Amino acid sequence: MFFSIVVVNMGKIVIEGGKRLNGKVAISGAKNAALPLMAATLLTGESCVLRNVPLIEDTYGMAEILRGFGAEVEVDNASHLVRVSMPAINSVAMPLELGRRMRASFLVSGPLLSRFGAMRLPHPGGCALGTRPVNVDVLGFQAMGAEVIMDGEYYSARASRLLGTRIYLDYPSHTGTENLLMAACLAKGKTVITHASTEPEVVSLAACLNSMGARVTGAGSSVIEVEGVDELGGFDFEVVPDRMEAGTFAIAAAITDGEVQIESVVPVDMVPVSHKLRQGGVELEEGPDWVRVRGRGYVSAVDVQALPFPGFPTDLQAAFGALMTQAHGVSTIFERVYDNRLLYTHELRKMGAQIEVHGQKAKITGPSKLIGTVVRALDIRCGAALVLAGLAADGVTEINDAYHVDRGYEDLVGRLAALGARIDYRPE
Repeated sequence: MFFSIVVVNMGKIVIEGGKRLNGKVAISGAKNAALPLMAATLLTGESCVLRNVPLIEDTYGMAEILRGFGAEVEVDNASHLVRVSMPAINSVAMPLELGRRMRASFLVSGPLLSRFGAMRLPHPGGCALGTRPVNVDVLGFQAMGAEVIMDGEYYSARASRLLGTRIYLDYPSHTGTENLLMAACLAKGKTVITHASTEPEVVSLAACLNSMGARVTGAGSSVIEVEGVDELGGFDFEVVPDRMEAGTFAIAAAITDGEVQIESVVPVDMVPVSHKLRQGGVELEEGPDWVRVRGRGYVSAVDVQALPFPGFPTDLQAAFGALMTQAHGVSTIFERVYDNRLLYTHELRKMGAQIEVHGQKAKITGPSKLIGTVVRALDIRCGAALVLAGLAADGVTEINDAYHVDRGYEDLVGRLAALGARIDYRPE
């Protein structure tokens, strides 16, 4: 039986702009790594321990989903640790309300089908980024022998045992790749996933699955091979650092002309963002697990295309767009992943940004004098972009629907305040 739904506090973030950031900040575990790893606990009846888990709304949401299926889940906030044990299952169905809360809810479909032979899940919700189909996942399940039907807002699927096969992905979806990767682990025979996502979080998931006894090779390349096994064991695994959070703090240092050392990161995973920051004139130094970002008082316009890894991450193009409002010249943001991810530009324009949007392209003319006003976070990354704009703006910026930020960032407000920002979170 599923637990009751927790009411999310909408909240607001209030920022007094014009303060330079200075100091050090440690990066949390990656949301986009932690959620598939939590879903992977459904593949085994043994105990699983996940370390360096970000304490964000989506983590608690996934914990609630797992409990609904019958799992015992403990979230240890003090140590950023999650323990999961699921020897048996209560139900393979998920309430509509839970599925609508976040797109990652659909990540449990692969493990459910693979281990229990059935699933009934709503079309996933989450941020309003335009068309976000799960056809990559569904077509893959069908290729592996599952019968999948869509009934209203639900997907239902059954398979006595999934069969290994060759799967070509029309698009290198990271959630689709992760779902099919998990499904293939307990399938009969060999599965080959071509045009797979190469995101670092996919590599992390494959490493965890192999620690459970899976036979996965090729993760990090466009072709992943999986030899199915009969069962998987538990794991004790650490979530990789959040490169999106690291990129956000790097841009925060640049937009405030500050100096911030970002610690507990993997610098090579930040290369797309680091390259564009340097191209704009921002100074960066790198160590084995840290990056130091220093503003030089002048940022040049830079063109960015949001693409799957190793391209510039779509999850940071809004934040970079905020920085480009302060750059000298005309920059272009080309969003090539989601069709509605430029909606944040409407909110930036309320603050005085000079932005023109044509289809999937935004032309930003800067530098613009940003003025604090009332704006609204439309999704996680829009919320982060508005926080960055608020740091650079004159006056006070009030960001409503700030719960979106809490879904993707652990205590962003508190950590920015520790770096010198005048920022406050006000619950409603």
